[in-house]
Amino acid sequence: MELQEELSPADAVLLMSSVPERIGDLVYGLDEARLRYRHGPAFPTLKEVISHLAWAGIAVDALLRRAHLDHVDEADVGAAIDPQSEQAETGPPVEELLGDYVRVRRRTIDLLRGWSEAEWSRSLRDPKLGELTLLDACRKVAAHEVGHLT
Repeated sequence: MELQEELSPADAVLLMSSVPERIGDLVYGLDEARLRYRHGPAFPTLKEVISHLAWAGIAVDALLRRAHLDHVDEADVGAAIDPQSEQAETGPPVEELLGDYVRVRRRTIDLLRGWSEAEWSRSLRDPKLGELTLLDACRKVAAHEVGHLT
């Protein structure tokens, strides 16, 4: 069984809430040169990974808010989880990116903590992934972020 299929709503919330903090712990004290170091042509820098996760966090928060508050039933979950952004090199410093990521994720977690079983079971239609519940979407977010963390 895959990680995504085993996560309860509480597990997904716990993982989603802890990833930004763990990333901050891992990169604490690293200078800009280390954050921009690329150990191979196919590998992202730490700054690129942090930028990617920060932008994904904003997109995921917006998607979940639209689904919950506006009752939107069609969304591109895959694009929110894995946005294509080229702003790592020209974007803000890592401390600012991490701060934004942590702040937005706290908002997301505050939203998720109040959800009932019915809300977690609400369905979204994704153009590529098909129909999935909001819990499935959060499982995918958690799996994606934990993959980057590892």
